[in-house]
Amino acid sequence: MTGTPNAASTAATRVFDAINTGDLSCLSECVTDDFVDHGSPFPLPPGPEGYAQILGFVHDVLRIRYDLLETIETDDRIVIRALAHGVGATAFHGSTAEGKPYTMQTIHVYRTEGDRLAEHWGVRDELGALIQMGVVPAPTMPANVDA
Repeated sequence: MTGTPNAASTAATRVFDAINTGDLSCLSECVTDDFVDHGSPFPLPPGPEGYAQILGFVHDVLRIRYDLLETIETDDRIVIRALAHGVGATAFHGSTAEGKPYTMQTIHVYRTEGDRLAEHWGVRDELGALIQMGVVPAPTMPANVDA
């Protein structure tokens, strides 16, 4: 990203800071009242309340912390590429993953309305995380593959 970030980009950065610290009090300033998180694996109510539910789970249960790697902005979209650092949780990954650390490449796409975030889509390398935690075996190249 070049230049000064726009207000919605600042809101997105504040959301990631909130996840990292667990202080989600900024959400009512960062997201619209009808905000929808399409990336949540759970059904959520719209707006800051629903977003706080999933982000609380991400922080408290999955213990995810993000390193922001790249931000791309358009007039009404913000795309963030980030590296998530988490810890396996029985409730989400299964008992064999409990307490095991992992890193996971992620991409977050936000649709913006003015200086606030209105929608979120997340793409996560969850298979890679499960492989790192030993929940599923790493794939191997079949012996008879024609290259």
